[in-house]
Amino acid sequence: MGKTWNIAVIPGDGIGPEVIAEGIKVLNRIAELDGSFRFDFTYFPWGCEYYLKHGKMMDDDGLEKLRGFDAIYLGAVGFPGVPDHISLWDLLLKIRKGFEQYVNLRPIKLLAGAPCPLKDVAREQIDMLVIRENTEGEYAGAGDWLFRGKPEEVVLQTGVFSRKGTERIIRYAYETARKTGRSLTSISKGNALNYSMVFWDQIFAEIGREYPDVKTSSYLVDAASMFFVKQPERFEIVVTSNLFGDILTDLGAAIAGGLGLAAGANLNPERIYPSMFEPVHGSAPDIAGKGIANPLAAIWSASQMLEFFGYSEWADRVLQSIEQVMVEGSALTPDMGGASTTQEVGTRVAYQLSELVNNRLLLEEK
Repeated sequence: MGKTWNIAVIPGDGIGPEVIAEGIKVLNRIAELDGSFRFDFTYFPWGCEYYLKHGKMMDDDGLEKLRGFDAIYLGAVGFPGVPDHISLWDLLLKIRKGFEQYVNLRPIKLLAGAPCPLKDVAREQIDMLVIRENTEGEYAGAGDWLFRGKPEEVVLQTGVFSRKGTERIIRYAYETARKTGRSLTSISKGNALNYSMVFWDQIFAEIGREYPDVKTSSYLVDAASMFFVKQPERFEIVVTSNLFGDILTDLGAAIAGGLGLAAGANLNPERIYPSMFEPVHGSAPDIAGKGIANPLAAIWSASQMLEFFGYSEWADRVLQSIEQVMVEGSALTPDMGGASTTQEVGTRVAYQLSELVNNRLLLEEK
């Protein structure tokens, strides 16, 4: 029977269940084609609908229930009627922090067939991996609200940058750059944030002395935002803080095909806790239930899961299949100029995977 990977599935809100179903379809097809492993999926009904019924986004012992799984596959979180800070903090950030998923990986890669709003940009010019710190910074939840409702009202939002947290994300980025033979760029704002970002820059330089073989550069976040658009080829491996990473990766998604192709991985590199994989496009309640949501980001995040499990070849084949679907153009959702349903796109990606394997086998026989 081979290896069984136990996956906790949180379909979540809006289009989440629709796109996650297609990612699972692709994962099951891969398991069939490979034969040496299988997936066992356990579903959890958590999210905003659960909150409206129970007053909480997930069970009180939710983290304990998730702890024993090999990975978590998340659809989307957020829906009208539930404030965004509740849906974000009480589920997504709770899992990220509780399971020390301090590495957020966002590939910004222009795949063949993907639309790009930039003029005269070759596909090879947009190929970067953004490594975002995922548990600290402005998302640490530190601060205060003083004199609430009074004329002298003051709010304090504290960015938390610990040496441990900053060192581990920057070291992970250096290791990734060394392993892949690519350059590493740090993005901060040390000229204005005279404590947190000066500290970040200092740690980046300190750790860099251990990696003399890695070519590095540093940019202020405003300049980096401009270069993401004007000269994206400057960036290969990027490391940045939680807030800057959140903003920059959405900009990156805009130049690499849109949010319908934006995948994300939340990793606990030490594998003490399960890592979480998700499309990052949100719940899109305006199209939920219509069967027209783009599942390619969810499928790409499934590819990231395969990569994390050690199946690099299958991860690459998923991306090749996504590219083939976009290039042929016969099965695309409306956001990409097509008229196909979510299910039809997922089925087409699974079909292309089978074709890739069959073609490889034919070549081997020859």
